[in-house]
Amino acid sequence: MLVTFNDVTFAYAGNIILKNIAFAVNEGERIGLIGENGAGKTTLLKLVTGSLSPESGSVQRKNGASVGFLAQSGGLEAEGTVYSEMLSAVQPQLDAVERLAELSRRLSSSEYGSAEYAALSSRYEQTERYIAAHDCYNAEVRVRTVLTGMGFSGLFGQKVSTMSGGEKTRLKLARLLLEEPDLLILDEPTNHLDIKTLFWLEDYLTTFKGAVIAVSHDRYFLDRVAARVLEIEDGRLYSYPGNYTKFKALKAQRIALEQKEYERLVEERARLQTYVDRNIVRATTAKSAQSRVKQLEKLPEPVKPYLPPQPPRFRFSFSVQPASCVLSVSGLTLSAGGKTLFSDASFTLARGKRLAVVGENGTGKSTFLKLIAGGGNAACTPGRYVRTAYYDQENLNLNPENTVLSEMWERHVGASQTDVRSALARCGLSEGDMHKKVRELSGGERAKLALCIAAAEEGNLLLLDEPTNHLDLPARESLERALNDFEGTVIFVSHDRYFISAVADCVAEIDGGRLSYTEGGYESWREAKRQAAELAARQEEEHARAEYAERRKESYRSKKDRAAEAAVKSRIKQIEADISRSEAEEAEVQAALADPAVTSDYKRVEELCVRLEEIKKRQEELYSEYEELI
Repeated sequence: MLVTFNDVTFAYAGNIILKNIAFAVNEGERIGLIGENGAGKTTLLKLVTGSLSPESGSVQRKNGASVGFLAQSGGLEAEGTVYSEMLSAVQPQLDAVERLAELSRRLSSSEYGSAEYAALSSRYEQTERYIAAHDCYNAEVRVRTVLTGMGFSGLFGQKVSTMSGGEKTRLKLARLLLEEPDLLILDEPTNHLDIKTLFWLEDYLTTFKGAVIAVSHDRYFLDRVAARVLEIEDGRLYSYPGNYTKFKALKAQRIALEQKEYERLVEERARLQTYVDRNIVRATTAKSAQSRVKQLEKLPEPVKPYLPPQPPRFRFSFSVQPASCVLSVSGLTLSAGGKTLFSDASFTLARGKRLAVVGENGTGKSTFLKLIAGGGNAACTPGRYVRTAYYDQENLNLNPENTVLSEMWERHVGASQTDVRSALARCGLSEGDMHKKVRELSGGERAKLALCIAAAEEGNLLLLDEPTNHLDLPARESLERALNDFEGTVIFVSHDRYFISAVADCVAEIDGGRLSYTEGGYESWREAKRQAAELAARQEEEHARAEYAERRKESYRSKKDRAAEAAVKSRIKQIEADISRSEAEEAEVQAALADPAVTSDYKRVEELCVRLEEIKKRQEELYSEYEELI
């Protein structure tokens, strides 16, 4: 076991956050950690890492176990390039390969039987074991694979310091994957990932050697990655085997059983108490009444099952009906930072539509929403009577020094304090939150405040940039219901696949410098993408076959060409045979060096070491020629 919690309780400022927590993290385990915002998920993670200590109980960690922690806002800060920084994550493995070569050279020149020879031999064996265990020869290949999968293809030479916050977070995650800790802790890892990268990460984590604890509100992610779900509820920890879908069923069963047991105890105690009250004073029944008293004393006190707080009740409405065409885009070219994001985009959006804008990070989704919100571009014009309400994923429009109440009230000075408080309460902000400063709010609380402000603007066109980031699952489901009930028009950016599927009835994809508009929901768009990918694959295959046929035709244009090709093929076969013989001889020499009967002969060991160097040098020459020919 990597980490074990033994009856752990943690309190903050006198408030118990976690109570009597007991669980263990096993090697290689995949755990999804869920719970309401503020339930104590981040606190639990900090207890796992040791950055916090429990009030009571103990947390035991396996000696020497490495832990990698990706915080919600923990980006990589470095001055080097993307590739150099990632290469430094596998530097110990690269150093091991160089160290082995150096040990081999020193062994060949060391006197057999000497103390130096024995020490070098021991270090050589240890280094070989390390290389085999960590697959050191493929370290650079893993760096390129992870960087490409995490969306950094073509950015290897870019300086990390010039990247956005989201890119730095992705890069920190890429580094953690390369470091391969025994326990990888991910706090909302999907917040800064596009859909393509998300699918890649899910596939990668299924083959990750270490254990994983992931806090996530992404239901698809939890279904694909988690083999066990931990839920924090009312300060207690509940463990469920299986993924998120199975967790939902098992939790419903647990709650039903707890409610049934509670009702049974209440009814049983009431029945016994009624009997005692009626019969305790009668001489003929006093003895049986005393028996019921003893039964009452043995029955446990019924504990009412915990009922989670009501989720926020988002509600969007408008007072002015817009024209039937809410947005007209005609020949739009969008640029940012001197880079063209897409060009010649054209589509019209009808009133009542719910448009999802999708694409990889950096393609211009948020910039497009800001352009619509700001207006002033002749190629992107809103219809008559359109009034927008904009939700910014960074919540930069909030004043961090304002209180929650004043932040809302300053925007709607004509409203009564009661109305403002009621609106904030509907969106999930409690009485205790009203006088908190905005900068003191959690990510989820800021999101609820910003959504409340957007709702109060009564826009008939909602522009929502990643509205589900930082919202817990009940809040996301509430937002889905509110948007589906909204009679106005919605344009939103999201990486939450479930959310997109539940809300969108049309999709705009930004890809390859183009914006393409598709009628139909997310699943229709995905199916069209799948069919397009299959068609592209067939066309690629046909193109490859045509090229092969053309090359074959050209290769037999003359007798001289055919002779040259035959000579190359013959040489390739010869090299392959030479490599095979060389590797077999290398194995024989390695086996001889491990034979005690041989190692006792110093001259023979020296001869074998010299021969081993010759073999490796010859292999390098053969591999070099082979790569040129193929």
